Amino acid sequence: MTETTPGWLSPEELELTRARMPILYVEAVPVRVDDSGAVTHVGLLLRIGADGTVTRALVSGRVLHHERVRDALLRHLEKDLGPVALPRVPASPQPFTVAEYFPTKGVTPYHDPRQHAVSLAYVVPVAGDCRPRQDALDFAWFTPQEAASSSVLQEMSGGHDVLLKQALAHVGCLI
Repeated sequence: MTETTPGWLSPEELELTRARMPILYVEAVPVRVDDSGAVTHVGLLLRIGADGTVTRALVSGRVLHHERVRDALLRHLEKDLGPVALPRVPASPQPFTVAEYFPTKGVTPYHDPRQHAVSLAYVVPVAGDCRPRQDALDFAWFTPQEAASSSVLQEMSGGHDVLLKQALAHVGCLI
């Protein structure tokens, strides 16, 4: 099958590339903010993993060849949260951290058995209505305290729990 969308790799090409080099990703922690800009809620997806487990997750996905990081963020936010989520991504977004995922557990807190990936992580205010799409089963809003609770964090895998705690600390939610 010939791929006609520029920047996309066939499944075989992607597997070969993942085996040879790090892949660039973006991750977003959707948040609701009050009038003063303080985070009031954190949004988390509910997904079924490749192994059949149900986990909470952040919005994430690859950056395509010749795609700006900002455009990749907007594409993945719309893909996961729907077209009326109304994310407020700044003209020149700055990540709150860079997460490096390895296929070998224990190298960093971040693990992806498929690949070595480098992910730019952002906190993104969302003003609209969020409805899960694509492979997401559900989307729920949590207060920062609920999101940082052990019951929610243990539902996350691959290091998303660590990334969520870093995001909360970055926006001043000291839990």
